[in-house]
Amino acid sequence: MAIYRVERTRDYTVMSNYHLKDRELSLKAKGLLSMILSLPDEWNYTLRGLAAISKEGVDAIGSAVRELEKAGYIIRRQLRGEKGRISDTEYTIYEQPHKTAQDKPSDKPSDA
Repeated sequence: MAIYRVERTRDYTVMSNYHLKDRELSLKAKGLLSMILSLPDEWNYTLRGLAAISKEGVDAIGSAVRELEKAGYIIRRQLRGEKGRISDTEYTIYEQPHKTAQDKPSDKPSDA
């Protein structure tokens, strides 16, 4: 099969191939992460914001984001305002899976 490549002079994205080779991710999650990595830092990383620039709806984007969260590529943190209400969501996006402290094995010896 022939592969035709365009000359990369502008408007292209450089990213790790790690997630593209991750056999545990669906094509939907791989595509969404690739799209997210191509966006500027100040982009509106909400489910509605991501759905606005894709064919998929909010529910499909949400399921892909949850898959990426479970795999460790995205960490979402709910930010709360003065009265304790959720005011915003902070997204941390990784090119390779990142494990949180609760996902890491404990250093404590077992009581066996």
